[in-house]
Amino acid sequence: MKRLKIIYLVISAILILALSLSSGCAASDTGNPSTSETASPGIETSTPSDSTQTEAADQSGSEWTTPVESNAQILPSIADVVAKVKPSVVAINISTTTYDYFNRPYTQEGAGSGWIIDENGIIVTNNHVVGGAETITVTLADGRIYSVDTNTVATDPLTDLAIFEIDAANLPALSVGDSAKLRVGDWVVAIGNSLGERISATNGIVSAVDVSLAVDAGQTLYDLIQTDAAINPGNSGGPLVNMAGEVVGITSAKIAEVGVEGMGYAISTHTALPIIEDLVNTGYVIRPWLGVELYSVTEGLAAYYGLAVNQGAILTTVNTDSPADKAELKVNDIIVGFDDEEITSTDDLTQAIRACQIGQQVKITYWRGETKYTTYATLTESPPPS
Repeated sequence: MKRLKIIYLVISAILILALSLSSGCAASDTGNPSTSETASPGIETSTPSDSTQTEAADQSGSEWTTPVESNAQILPSIADVVAKVKPSVVAINISTTTYDYFNRPYTQEGAGSGWIIDENGIIVTNNHVVGGAETITVTLADGRIYSVDTNTVATDPLTDLAIFEIDAANLPALSVGDSAKLRVGDWVVAIGNSLGERISATNGIVSAVDVSLAVDAGQTLYDLIQTDAAINPGNSGGPLVNMAGEVVGITSAKIAEVGVEGMGYAISTHTALPIIEDLVNTGYVIRPWLGVELYSVTEGLAAYYGLAVNQGAILTTVNTDSPADKAELKVNDIIVGFDDEEITSTDDLTQAIRACQIGQQVKITYWRGETKYTTYATLTESPPPS
């Protein structure tokens, strides 16, 4: 009996201990509810155990986390820029007469873009859009269509710029920005009559500034803005704008070759604005003038014709009574120096003349046959286009 009582006591003690442990666990679960069940949405909470675990994780390096603070600039909405600029962009359609292989005339049509620079109907575009056009029509953003008097067209082929006027008033003119402030990486938007379909917009960044590009034999465009914003046929003459909706360039050209993408070009407003002002005020651009037409001398050209030098600017035309004519320069003379600057190509000479003042006397070094000469010319004002 005594042994039986001892067994009963042991069993009772075990039962009491088990009940105590079970009661302790239940109290622990009730007294420490999990965060996921009780925390309010959107509010972060922590418990001593959380802090302990975080410190342990930090020390071990296995779960390192840290808040990231970003100071990146939030870009303005492209849609806002387009909404501001689009009413001032116009679609241009032109027609001209050309001739086929058998000298039979036919009408050729083309399309381009332009933008309103003055509320009284002055529109800016490219020379290659309207130069030589027989008919020009303009469609405004609101759908109004105007025929252009071609007598109002003023062009500058050297910089591929042109202006003309339509009979309208109170038009939404665009503001012109300072392209000199552009940096590589700045966002820009190109708006124009892409493919002659309708006014549309593309965006990208400034890829390069102060770019020179040979667009034709004897013609190089300077101070261009390169952009990866998509440029398509029909965009020519349209504005390239910054995020403030200011014109910083006039879309002019792109490189269209297999394997080449994102290389479109716009004439900077820094270069374009003085040209536009001359076209508006006088109908043509006033520049220092030597009165010659040129071609670059290359090694191949020098070898073929047996020239004395393999670089320079060879004269193909000397205008009568021009400064060059008065300085006794002649066709086939090769200019290799201009005011002590070395001249290796037509671009060098063109840039050197542009940097001069009207009325300035310049020293010209040139080759005639096998002999090198020096002469002096006084640059005059460029004559009106014929």
